Amino acid sequence: MNLLIALNEIQCRDIRTLAHKKRLELGFTDETPIANDILTILDSLNIMLLEYPIKSEGGKPAFSAALMYSEEGGQELAFIGLNTSDYFDKQIFALAHELYHYYTKAGSHLSRIEDDEKNITEAKANRFAAEFLLPESVLESIVFDEFKTSSLQKIQTKTLLRFVARLQCTWWLPYRSLVKRLKEINAISDKQYNELYAIDERDMNGEYGRIGKAINNDTFLKLNTATNNVGTSPKDIEIIIRNFEDNLIDEDKFADTLLLFNKKPEDFGYEINISQEDIDEFEDFLCREEDE
Repeated sequence: MNLLIALNEIQCRDIRTLAHKKRLELGFTDETPIANDILTILDSLNIMLLEYPIKSEGGKPAFSAALMYSEEGGQELAFIGLNTSDYFDKQIFALAHELYHYYTKAGSHLSRIEDDEKNITEAKANRFAAEFLLPESVLESIVFDEFKTSSLQKIQTKTLLRFVARLQCTWWLPYRSLVKRLKEINAISDKQYNELYAIDERDMNGEYGRIGKAINNDTFLKLNTATNNVGTSPKDIEIIIRNFEDNLIDEDKFADTLLLFNKKPEDFGYEINISQEDIDEFEDFLCREEDE
């Protein structure tokens, strides 16, 4: 099986409790999908989102997301860097994963795609992300309401694939995370888990891909596409602009900061000249970051 670390009952209970508490604090009942609202959640928590696509090179897995802190004017600022070269559903899961580290005050943290379940903390963060996006009690109710049983061990694979695809288009979790969720509530057997987990869910011409597109073409394709966004939220862009207008940052800092998000001062009505030397320096910085 691919479940590398098994959390004990107490650890799972504590994670369920934390996820339930945080969902309610944010205005979400257990029955309400968070989905794309996770971006609004970051704004409400005053966490700045930094989006940039960084592809894997040389066999070394690229990071999926990173939680960072800095201090400005005696105030601690929180940032989440998100690798947008990954599929959109995995981006959402990665943001929820980093929220676990934010809520548990674990400090700055870098999550790599292939390392997420190689230690207990990352396993907890993944379990929190799954619970935060789709509570266990809700999944159990959905399974029972649909099949009139809590066990899906006698359900054929094609039926399970349609069920998972509908779950994915409603709750916006990655396919493999949903398969794990079903195993975590003991709805499927080890054999079913391995069979489902082995499916290439990203092959849009494969069986699962065709099923997903037939169920909800727009949402399914959106979740299975890399956005490659460069930017941050409109709220954070507004903060940068107002800092410039209030003379808290100079023209160079204003231009350089906007450039991080693939934007320019003139996009907002300000004419500021950026030298080619500054642009070259910025590109060199990005190249160094990608090589590290």
